[in-house]
Amino acid sequence: MIVHEIPVFEAANDDRGDFADSDGEDDIEEGAENIDRYFEGLYYPICIGEILSGRYRIIHKLGHGGFSTVWMAYDTSLHKDVALKIMIPGNSGEQEYHMHKEIAQSVSDTSSLLLYEETFILHAPSNIQHRVLVLPLLGPNIRDSRFSKTPVKIRMSAAVQLLWTLKSLHDGGIVHCDLNDANVLYRLSSLNSRLSTTDKYKLLGRPQKLPLQPKQWRPGELLLPMKPQKHLIDSKIMLGDFGLAIEATTMRGTRFQSPAIFCAPERFHQQDPTFASDIWSYMCLFAELYIDMPLFHGIMHSTVITCIANTLGPLPVSWKGQYDAHDPRDDTWYDSQRLLHPWRDLEAVVKRLRPDVGPAERKLVLSILR
Repeated sequence: MIVHEIPVFEAANDDRGDFADSDGEDDIEEGAENIDRYFEGLYYPICIGEILSGRYRIIHKLGHGGFSTVWMAYDTSLHKDVALKIMIPGNSGEQEYHMHKEIAQSVSDTSSLLLYEETFILHAPSNIQHRVLVLPLLGPNIRDSRFSKTPVKIRMSAAVQLLWTLKSLHDGGIVHCDLNDANVLYRLSSLNSRLSTTDKYKLLGRPQKLPLQPKQWRPGELLLPMKPQKHLIDSKIMLGDFGLAIEATTMRGTRFQSPAIFCAPERFHQQDPTFASDIWSYMCLFAELYIDMPLFHGIMHSTVITCIANTLGPLPVSWKGQYDAHDPRDDTWYDSQRLLHPWRDLEAVVKRLRPDVGPAERKLVLSILR
């Protein structure tokens, strides 16, 4: 279905949130997606309240990533809330769409995998197309949940669920390649889809928005994601974002992973992603869920590798000379005499950030992480 340049709204008196005052503008501009990606034709401009594909009424913002923006919508045909993942134009959207279909065919248990229910195309000028995946509506991801003091019991339950989910994916011959704390989401348990939009905003937070400026080929709005009340958030998780996933028989996928703190170090050393590199990413997530913060840090790839060596010890000497992440390497990464950093040593980190656990549990966790 071709979507016209002028957004279609259901009624003039719909509750569409509020335009932010001067105090809220800075927060939106700082926390929302990069506005330049709209000007570059990558993101598709969206307004709260508009109807897409004749049936999906936009309710709120859910988030964004490098390849998409994600919006909460109400499906007026099936009378339920959904998520719309609007991809940037090009191969990335079609790759994710293809992989969703492959996973549905190859993986026997997809109950914890976030797969599309419907799909449609949005059209932009110059014959540009944006693939849209209609997904179940979920709650916050693990990354955002760090700031809401999620109890350790729920975090560890998420770690167990994620391990079984990853096993199901691997048993189906699929390597995720992009496992990180933004791709694991908690479910929503008790949001009544038939509530009025105004009543939903009482539970999710009212949208505070800004018009996209300068105006684009169609109107759009910039806003921060919804923040559901805690009682709506379930302890069950789902794994999503399969845009970089590959079949295990594929010789090569996307080499590097972002954020780099979840990327297996061999992927910086001319090695393709594998089941093993997914497990590395999983262990980074396990550590984050256990200590309630990322185990490694750094923005540059080399900074992350230094942190890994400081925490776990030197990298295999056979990797020396193969680092190809396009920033300066440090040959001491491979030095068998390299000492652990006293502040970054794995045991020191666990002791410092989980002082509440006893020696037996600490020993068990360290044996898992090592």
